[in-house]
Amino acid sequence: MKVRELAVAGAFEFTPSVLPDNRGVFSELLRVEWWREILGRDLPVAQVNCTVNHRNVVRGVHFTRLVGQAKFVCCLYGSMNDVIVDTRIGSPTFGCHDSVRLDSDSLRMVYLPEGVGHGIASLAEQTTAFYLCSATYDASNEFGVHPLDPQLGIDWRGMLGGADPILSVRDSTAPPLQTVLEQGLLPRYQECLEVYRTVGAMESR
Repeated sequence: MKVRELAVAGAFEFTPSVLPDNRGVFSELLRVEWWREILGRDLPVAQVNCTVNHRNVVRGVHFTRLVGQAKFVCCLYGSMNDVIVDTRIGSPTFGCHDSVRLDSDSLRMVYLPEGVGHGIASLAEQTTAFYLCSATYDASNEFGVHPLDPQLGIDWRGMLGGADPILSVRDSTAPPLQTVLEQGLLPRYQECLEVYRTVGAMESR
């Protein structure tokens, strides 16, 4: 397993070993010690989500306030760009974003902590995203930023080879980042750090 920290502080890319043989391939996608060694805590799994997407679908950018969902994301079929946006006020990387290509060949994965924005761009038909969540879905604690907001600077059309993103009504009517900031909806980095220290904290051994 190779691990790389992304441009958004506290978000990581995990690249597993993929072992082929005459039957197909085998790969370990999750071991508890990865979280403990890299993140310094356990990640409780309270919900598992799966989305199947047409080509050129963009989902996001979604985020939760605290205590919200940390996510561990992979692609089981097709390919997609996973986009992580730092929506935590006071973070050293606030407003920055990074993207990672996830597909069913590499089985690469992305971890993003609570309070960080998330979106995907589907690059193929039937792209299947599979992700573990540290908390269950709470509609009252779910928010979004318009994915095409120029302030985010995300080149979705470039990712999609020039095609227009296919958006849900929710995402196409989401407010820009500045509006969400003025409404006081964004989580604060220092409060996020406290969540990271306490949620999934390992018992002393």
